[in-house]
Amino acid sequence: MKLLNQCEVRVAGSLIEKKLSTPEYYPLSLNSLTNACNQKNSREPVVSYSDEEVQIALDSLREKKYARLVQDGGRVVKYKESFTEELKFDEKQIAVITVLMLRGPQTPGEIKNRSGRLYEFKSLEKTDETLNGLMNHNNEQFVIKLERQTGTKEHRYAHLLSGSPVNTDIAEPELKPGRIEKLEGEVEKLKQEIEELRSRFTEFKKQFE
Repeated sequence: MKLLNQCEVRVAGSLIEKKLSTPEYYPLSLNSLTNACNQKNSREPVVSYSDEEVQIALDSLREKKYARLVQDGGRVVKYKESFTEELKFDEKQIAVITVLMLRGPQTPGEIKNRSGRLYEFKSLEKTDETLNGLMNHNNEQFVIKLERQTGTKEHRYAHLLSGSPVNTDIAEPELKPGRIEKLEGEVEKLKQEIEELRSRFTEFKKQFE
């Protein structure tokens, strides 16, 4: 997986969304794609990218083989996504990753409710299955489970297309057993060092009593 910046994520996600939700207007011109990136509904956060910024993102995506230019005989250059093909996502995975790309961290319930125009999940269990699949897809992790927020019942999930999410807590179950054992050993070692320091301090204090 080739890491993307925030603008590249929004551009790729917008191309995928329009491909599935409004195929009659796909592929997209630069102007149409910029409008798709900057639309105020179904986007989090709302952004205001210029055509130049979107073009730079497109050029980078094309280098990564995640987007391509289409020459259809018209004078307006248009663009298609090849992100989902390159990473070999199925239709359920495409719906989930697209929602996460366009709307940020989401709970399984939110993903199910907000992916209807891309894919209709029949149950929350199917959404969970798809999320779990994206956590180990072709030996790569595309999605991560976040710590449950105070006052909420569901964990949120975030994509890893730009690396680890910023300002989010990773849920404890994501730690591998070997990592847990290592941390436990480090904690035990620290406890022993603290006890030794405490003992030395007590002996030192007695000298002045």
